[in-house]
Amino acid sequence: MVEVRPYAIADKNACLALFDSNVPDFFDPTERHLFVEFLDRPKGQYFCIEKDGRIVGCGGFAREGRGQARFTWGMVDQALHGDGLGRLLTEHRLQEIVRSGDFSAADLSTTPRIAPFFAKFGFVETGREKDGFAPGMDKVLMIKTL
Repeated sequence: MVEVRPYAIADKNACLALFDSNVPDFFDPTERHLFVEFLDRPKGQYFCIEKDGRIVGCGGFAREGRGQARFTWGMVDQALHGDGLGRLLTEHRLQEIVRSGDFSAADLSTTPRIAPFFAKFGFVETGREKDGFAPGMDKVLMIKTL
């Protein structure tokens, strides 16, 4: 059984293991301390995907300026990429953003490798920053009007 539920501080180590499973392909190791700080005090709403009692994904969103929600720290265990969990997490976050009634758009930052995934949900690229995450890891800025 797969369930999306709110993050609890007891989930921190499992979420860090997810991060570690995605280094260096999707996150740079230098970003880990930022994720640790985030998990200690998550901003906005943050969720975990639990499958058969194990956390296999996490991600959320927070207010980013006037009427805009920003996706925060989304990831799925790299061994499970392609199993539909990223889609589930993205759809859940978008549903929660719309349900709140507080936002007219959602934005995110991702890598060129992942940008096509988010384009499937209607996110469009608004810019790129060379080495935006780390040397050799460009940042793609994307937005979706709700």
